[in-house]
Amino acid sequence: TRMLAIDQSGNKLLEFVKISEEDAALQFSPITVCLIVVKIGKDYLMGFNHWRKGWEIFGGCPEKGEMIRETKEELGIDCIPEWLGLAHFEMQPDYFSNVVREEYGAIFGVSLGEEYLEQIEKLRIDREEIEKIALVGEISSDEEIRELDRKLIEFY
Repeated sequence: TRMLAIDQSGNKLLEFVKISEEDAALQFSPITVCLIVVKIGKDYLMGFNHWRKGWEIFGGCPEKGEMIRETKEELGIDCIPEWLGLAHFEMQPDYFSNVVREEYGAIFGVSLGEEYLEQIEKLRIDREEIEKIALVGEISSDEEIRELDRKLIEFY
């Protein structure tokens, strides 16, 4: 398997699988994370994760209705994101597990007009984990955008 990206912790994005949401659930396991790429105009929105100290796309653990709940918590908006595909990761030992493991992430996307930026900043709920939000073009070069997330936005 070829590698698409690697982050500073050694986590790898191995591939992006174009597959229907139904087939993904049947054929791949474990799907451990749901991530959402938020496109605003021609740019992408990132959140600064307080715990990981880096800019990343939005997401959480998969549960029924998870992306709708996450978009409400982290973005303050109600929307139905579009299914994009599945990311195949090799994760290094971390807070969640003490072994190297392969995992899959459900990747969704949503495209919003620039007028949503102000609304998102005002209405987002989860301000403890996601300290601040910014468009990729506004993030200074000395701040870290997580490498796997930088790669994942290319699929939307």
